[in-house]
Amino acid sequence: MTSAETLRDRWKTLTRCVCDGARLMVGQGNYDAYADHVRRTHPDREPMTPTEFFRERQNARYGVGGRGGFRCC
Repeated sequence: MTSAETLRDRWKTLTRCVCDGARLMVGQGNYDAYADHVRRTHPDREPMTPTEFFRERQNARYGVGGRGGFRCC
């Protein structure tokens, strides 16, 4: 492995961490991590689609359905 490849790998890892952190700050989890978790620990359940996952996380973030969440008013 050349130093350019090592630097590229480190850059990819850094940008992935920054993006994951930004998603978590606004209440959006990592869909791939969620889907892997469901497949590993709940083999009898089908994971939500990416759209369903996004909507569920958004609803949890903003308290839709009486779930608490962030409210500005």
